[in-house]
Amino acid sequence: MPDEMKNIYYPIEAEVIKVIPETPTIKTFRFRLSETLSFRAGQFVQLTVPGIGEAPFTPSSAPGESKELEITILRAGRVTDYLHDNIDEGSRTGIRGPFGEGYPTDKFKGHTVLVVGGGVGLAPMRAGIYGLFQEVDDYKRISIKFGARTPEDFCFAEEFDDWAKKPKTDLTLTIDKPYPGWTGRVGVVTVLLDELDVDIDDTYVISCGPEIMLKFVTLKLMDLGFDPYHIYLSMNRRMSCGLGKCHRCNIGPYYICKDGPDMCYGDIMNYPNVFG
Repeated sequence: MPDEMKNIYYPIEAEVIKVIPETPTIKTFRFRLSETLSFRAGQFVQLTVPGIGEAPFTPSSAPGESKELEITILRAGRVTDYLHDNIDEGSRTGIRGPFGEGYPTDKFKGHTVLVVGGGVGLAPMRAGIYGLFQEVDDYKRISIKFGARTPEDFCFAEEFDDWAKKPKTDLTLTIDKPYPGWTGRVGVVTVLLDELDVDIDDTYVISCGPEIMLKFVTLKLMDLGFDPYHIYLSMNRRMSCGLGKCHRCNIGPYYICKDGPDMCYGDIMNYPNVFG
């Protein structure tokens, strides 16, 4: 159907074809769509569960055009609880979108990209990482820094070795507190920024995670001398309509659902509600 004829309020049909437990509270749902969907890394979709509700999620599968889509979901409320408890292979849902601008990857080309994530923030960042890998030759380096409460709380842990072996890529992990058998770094994710070996003036940052993590990562990056216009924050909060109509997700004059959800910190830093 031509884009100009599509009803942006009406979801396309999506059948669940696989459910993958990631952590005790996070599952990845793989959907087969009734029509092809194309999205850019960082864009989000609205997932509709008939009779239950709708909620925004950033796909965690590789960006591009496909009839299959993965969404990784933390149990966190009414819709997500229902998805975890009642949606399985063969269940039918709806997908609306994509919405938002996504990551401005053209700006990143020719530079180093620093990826900083924590908790369920790894889910939307996975699509961004896949997008960077698709064009890895266009970047000087991809430096990935991830944090979680425990080793069991890392999403996609089985993929980490492959990511670390990608050209021009390094991956460093940390957990909040000591854990039996863990031999890696210990401390919240900002400890991985203490000894950065990147050219700060030539590096763009994308970061996603809990809002409190985003705040302290941003403050740390600013202390290190990063240009606020080189920092992009995935701010998936209070989004509802996806179209800038409900006026719930604004930061100053910007709407996260329309202008983001990956917001340039330089654009929003002087507004009072940046971090809630």
